[in-house]
Amino acid sequence: MIVRLTAAVLAGALLLAAMAAWADELVPEPDNYRTENYRAPVPTTLAGARVLSTLQTEAIWRAKSAAFVDVLPRPPKPKNLPAGTVWREQPRLDIPGSIWLPDTGYGVLAAATEDYLKRGLTQASGGDQGRLLVFYCLEDCWMSWNAAKRALTYGYRNVAWYPDGTDGWARADLPLQQTEPEPRSEE
Repeated sequence: MIVRLTAAVLAGALLLAAMAAWADELVPEPDNYRTENYRAPVPTTLAGARVLSTLQTEAIWRAKSAAFVDVLPRPPKPKNLPAGTVWREQPRLDIPGSIWLPDTGYGVLAAATEDYLKRGLTQASGGDQGRLLVFYCLEDCWMSWNAAKRALTYGYRNVAWYPDGTDGWARADLPLQQTEPEPRSEE
């Protein structure tokens, strides 16, 4: 009986140590937007929004019950390219049917970028602030967390965040399609 009790105590202690280590790895939600080190572990929560798994995101996508918003930044053309160098942008593969609003997930947005985001969300939602919006970019990317949090401040009431982004989508062998960013002008 003493051996069994010791084994149970040891197992309990190991479980508590593992739970404490897991809790230390959890990333707390910041009070405001993340403004640096955007490619880092993200929280498991977003106050006021639903956090979606790949399975949940796929079900919403298949039901066509949401507008999907990708906020991954568009890589800038490198400065000081030698004359005659051909610059080819890397294509962005998105969840089919998504709207791509690059550069709108930074912690601080220029007024023009914020206007671009607001116009894009109005377009994606059809002007309905109750329509489900699913925000994403890549796994461990704060851009989508920031953009989803910002949408809540704009009055959108049905916001979801898919933290695994296109990395999780591709890992599940779900379809991707090449997407171009939404134009920045109001034309």
